[in-house]
Amino acid sequence: MFPSSSPETGRDQWPDGPRPGPSRGQPPAPRTGPAPDDDGERRERGGPRRARRPGEPARRPDDEPDDEPDEEPIEPVEVRRPLALTVAGFAALLGVGLVLGAQTSGPGHRLPFAFVIFGVQLLFVLAWTMAMRPPALLLVAAVSVGAAVAADTAAVQADVAGLAPLGYVAAGGFALGVLGQLVRRVDRVRVTDSLGSTLLIVVGVVAFATLIVLSRIPAGTQAITVCLTASAVALTVARLTDAVAPWPRLAPQVPRGAAGVVAGAMVGTLVSALLGSYLVTPFTPTRAAIIGLVAAVAAVLADLAVGYAEAGRLMAGEPPTMWVARHMQGPLGGFALAAPAAYAMCKLVL
Repeated sequence: MFPSSSPETGRDQWPDGPRPGPSRGQPPAPRTGPAPDDDGERRERGGPRRARRPGEPARRPDDEPDDEPDEEPIEPVEVRRPLALTVAGFAALLGVGLVLGAQTSGPGHRLPFAFVIFGVQLLFVLAWTMAMRPPALLLVAAVSVGAAVAADTAAVQADVAGLAPLGYVAAGGFALGVLGQLVRRVDRVRVTDSLGSTLLIVVGVVAFATLIVLSRIPAGTQAITVCLTASAVALTVARLTDAVAPWPRLAPQVPRGAAGVVAGAMVGTLVSALLGSYLVTPFTPTRAAIIGLVAAVAAVLADLAVGYAEAGRLMAGEPPTMWVARHMQGPLGGFALAAPAAYAMCKLVL
């Protein structure tokens, strides 16, 4: 009934090693090292390789790209001491002229001070138009001079001393300057670039007329004396400090130092406090120091901003303009900003 031999007879026996098929034991340990190549060396993994051009030598694996050259440090602009001393002297003379001109102003006698202001406005127009060079230079200069005459007339002849007439004059002068450049085909392309320069020149000219309005307010002449003296001292001390110790440099391209800016504002505030101790009511040393501080800081920062603007024009490749105009621009801009600051502080503090 049963065969005498097993059906497994004639088949190969199982080898001694593991049986084929899935193993029920633990899986083999993962391989940690890189797989060797045929020549026994390890194969390095990298990104996609670029196809080698005909005639180009093969790249060795140990070749490394050359390091990029370091950027050259920017050499700071040299501070010229004679120039700094000259600008300091100009700022001092300008401040003395404005302060003495304010003393000639009185009820019914505003014209002498108005003539002094008009002379400073002409210097402002000359310096700023030659330094900034708007597209229609003569047109902008003519409009600015007309705005100066209109602002001075409005400041003297207005029934009520206020800034509203000056605001109308500034808006009208700016509009005329822009329209005059739009009419000319040559300047129409650069009209966008000239908007900023036209606005600065017209507003700066009208800002000087604020001093005439301030002289018509009670205690306004004393406020002019305190604020303009503080501004003149701040500008002069800042430039003198730059001639002696122009450090730390605020920017390599600007020949100004932070020590001069800080020292100028501090000394200007101190001088205004001393003046306040000699003036009559409503002035006190504290009030005089406050309004003097605001005027001094405004003047010094405006002067510093002019230096940055000049450095920016030189870095942009624009040719330098008239030497005298470029260096008169800073002190004139400082006094132009200090004038409305003096008016505002007189209204707020006194």
